[in-house]
Amino acid sequence: MAVNGIFILFEIEGALGDRIRTIQRRWDPKLANLQPPHVTLIGSSGAGPIRPDVPVAQLRTVLAPIVARTAPLTLRFGAPHRFVDRDIISLPLDPHGPLRALHESLKRSGLPMDIARYPFTPHCTLSLFPQLTREAIQALMAVREDESFQLDRLRVYHTRDPQPAKRLLDLTLGTPSV
Repeated sequence: MAVNGIFILFEIEGALGDRIRTIQRRWDPKLANLQPPHVTLIGSSGAGPIRPDVPVAQLRTVLAPIVARTAPLTLRFGAPHRFVDRDIISLPLDPHGPLRALHESLKRSGLPMDIARYPFTPHCTLSLFPQLTREAIQALMAVREDESFQLDRLRVYHTRDPQPAKRLLDLTLGTPSV
């Protein structure tokens, strides 16, 4: 199913992002070449994509107050998770606490969003596209990335398959956006 909508996510940067990208390149090069390692907050689980015709100025106006009142979050990935009956393996985040509060604030912002097919399950995907071998499943399920990291910037993208996603907006948590 082709996607045409606006997503809100945060990218995993620094050494942690580099390690995750290396894992993706080994086990799912197609995913690794699409975009940096990231966690989707709006557009996937918990809330579907924002309608693609929403202007950037409206996105900024609506999202800026939410971002300004949200302090950066310190997060940590759990042990890898395999989605039921699918060859998708990801590093999960706790869907409760401040991350859930941020997700719910974004979801209740009034921006027009599609209905999500799945409950809010924040994660960074390690493997999405290939059918996994037993070796790949074992290797991916053995990954441990338990160092804490900070979520301090949201990125807003327009995704229109099959074109590459277009970045629309960057917003830094805890600071008013201009």
